[in-house]
Order: sequence, then structure tokens, then C-alpha cells
Amino acid sequence: MLKYTLTKVTQSLLLALGVLILAFFMVRMTGDPATLMMSRNASPEAVEAFRETMGFNRPVIVQFWDWITKAFSGDFGNSLHFREPALKLVLQRLPATLQLASVGLLMAVFVGVPLGLVAGFKSGSLFDYLSRLLALAGQSIPNFWLGLILILVFAQRLGWFPVFGNDEPTSVVLPAFVLSLPVMGELLRLTRSAALEVRGEDFVRTAVSKGLRRYTIYTKHVLRNVAISLISVIGVEFGYMMGGSIYIETVYAWPGMGQMVGMALGWRDFPLIQTLVVFTSVVVLSLNLLTDLVYALIDPRIRHGR
Repeated sequence: MLKYTLTKVTQSLLLALGVLILAFFMVRMTGDPATLMMSRNASPEAVEAFRETMGFNRPVIVQFWDWITKAFSGDFGNSLHFREPALKLVLQRLPATLQLASVGLLMAVFVGVPLGLVAGFKSGSLFDYLSRLLALAGQSIPNFWLGLILILVFAQRLGWFPVFGNDEPTSVVLPAFVLSLPVMGELLRLTRSAALEVRGEDFVRTAVSKGLRRYTIYTKHVLRNVAISLISVIGVEFGYMMGGSIYIETVYAWPGMGQMVGMALGWRDFPLIQTLVVFTSVVVLSLNLLTDLVYALIDPRIRHGR
């Protein structure tokens, strides 16, 4: 287990270093930072003075080394728009994104997994057909379009939920539901496939012949056997929900990191963009690492390379 853990940690650290390199150089591939950040009406002298103040007139390698050494100590520079430490601003937005992703994940798990179990045992039925249709719709419908439709119906016309923001407890329902749909569809399909595989196994037939309730068979016999696959998918998808909520947070004016990404791009706030990219990537890599370790603890074949 120690060797497996060290291997995974090393891989995660190398990927994190790769993210740091990409975040720095890809931002600068869009053009001269000083020209992009300054007003179009700024004089050449003002642009040059800004370039010198920010250190953009130094060689790119020197800039990168200076930035990466400071980044490892937690200093990602100051936001050009807010004039505050970029990491501080990102951490202020983290709780809202965590809340949205957590509620969305709970919705996906508590709807997708039970529907997948029942659909797997009722293969070919109307329930199975409707469940697969729900999974297909969840993974096919553009989430930003669905978000607007739900606002129009449930917020504007029915008035059941707030239109935007995070001022009320029910504000999280609509954005979390939209965020959860693709994950819900994937969990439903995965659970259904696993249930189809194990429903013909001897231990399931024995449980049925004993007259056990369907709930007991689903939870104690089938769900335990599909839990390993579900854990790996849930861990990866939670990272996706943390980093892929930019459209939903923008549509619902949710005060999280996704909304800040859109604003930072509009402001051409390079330090803030770099910090958001690096921080989100590190969170996703950490979640994937934790998922791999839990997966290995549950299934010894993984850590032994079988």
C-alpha cells in the first residue's frame, strides 16, 4: 500500500507542476499582458511604465521562475482588479462552490443510484425505459440552456425559488439540480449496468429464493458489489462539479469560483485567472488522489496491480 500511495502522490505532484506551467504560459499566449490589461486609450508610455512595474519587461523564464517560487509559498500575486491577494479572493469564493457541488452530488447519488438499481432489476420494463431516457437527457441537454428554462418556469412564473444569488436556503436548489443532471445520468447508467451483471449471480438468486425483501437485496447484496465502481466515479465527478460550474454559476449569479473565472477573464486579470486555474486543478487532483487511495483500500487487487 505504501508503494502504491507514493506512486500516486508523485504522479499528482508532477501533474500539479504541469498545471503551474500551463497556467503561466497559456495565459501569456493570448498576447502581451501589459497591452491586454491596459485601456485601449492608454499611451505607449503608460503601457511601458505598467509593463516595467509588473515585471513584464523581464525574460519570460525569469518571470516564470519568480512566479512559481512564490506560488509554492502561497503567494500568487495581487488581483489587478481588486488590488488584493488573488489566493485570498479565491478562498473567499470556495465555500459557495463547495456548497453547490456538494448539494449537486447528493442529488445525483440519491436519485441516480436507486433508479439504476431498480432499472437493472426491471430490465425492459417501462420504468427501465424512462430511467434510461432520464440518463440520456441528463447527459445531453446543455446545462446553461436548462438553467435558463428552470429560471423561467420555477423562479419567474411559479415563484418557488429565488432567481439568482445565494441569499436564501432554497437558492441552491435550481443550480445544484442543473449541475447534478449529467452526473446523475452517469451514475444511473453505471448502477444499472452493474445491477444487470450481478442479478444473475448465485448469491442474488439465493437471496431471492430465501424470500428476502427487494430493498434488502438491493442494498445488502447488489449495492455492495457495485460500490467500488461508484466510489471511483463519484470522486472524479465531484472534482468535475467543483471545476466545471462556471456556466451554472454565471447563469444563477452564484458567488463561487466559477463566476469569478468569468469575471476575471472579462477583466483580463491575469494573476487572478492563474490562481483560479491552479487552485481548481489542485483541488481536482487532490480529490482524484483521495479517490484512488480509497479505491485501493476497498479493493486490494488495485494496490497489488492485479
